[in-house]
Amino acid sequence: MSNLLAETLRKLRAEKGISQRDLAERLYVNRSTVARWENGSRLPDAAMVTRLSECLGVDANTLLGIVEASERSPIVIMVDDRKIVLTGGLPVLEEVMPNATVVGFTRPSEAVEYARANHVALAFLDIELGRMSGFDLCRTLLDINPHTNVVYLTAYVEYSFDAWGTGASGFMLKPITPEGVRRQLKNLRHPFLPEGVRE
Repeated sequence: MSNLLAETLRKLRAEKGISQRDLAERLYVNRSTVARWENGSRLPDAAMVTRLSECLGVDANTLLGIVEASERSPIVIMVDDRKIVLTGGLPVLEEVMPNATVVGFTRPSEAVEYARANHVALAFLDIELGRMSGFDLCRTLLDINPHTNVVYLTAYVEYSFDAWGTGASGFMLKPITPEGVRRQLKNLRHPFLPEGVRE
């Protein structure tokens, strides 16, 4: 099960300065129920999500969207205009994240269209993509879904300085490796599915 909702609930509760016991009392549930939501072993139902949103001061639709995303396998995309890079990189992502749906694109426009129709948890983006740069694609993906994690994948280390101002989670030098992907997964802005990562 995805830990996207678990991470979100823990973060929101901590920001409000509320203990698990306090939240449980406000929701009229056992503290163990809150603990299970926060460790990812159980999901709250739609009615409880509405009550959670009121207690934590967040939009109910936002939490419902995260619950929906938590119920299915996370989607990971890779965008590179060179097919050979995708051919080598996609199997690495599938090896490290066997529970994820991994999809590759050579055209940024196709990746954007896909992201509009699907909840993308993580995107690995080349920076030089033709007319649209990886930086522009990152901004577009984050406009579609602010919870998408973006990791740049490039052969040019000098891009790293520009990468940090775009809201991305990380930066990797090519070629993509299992060890490099695992390192990036530990530093995501919006963590997901740590139990689905192969060491």
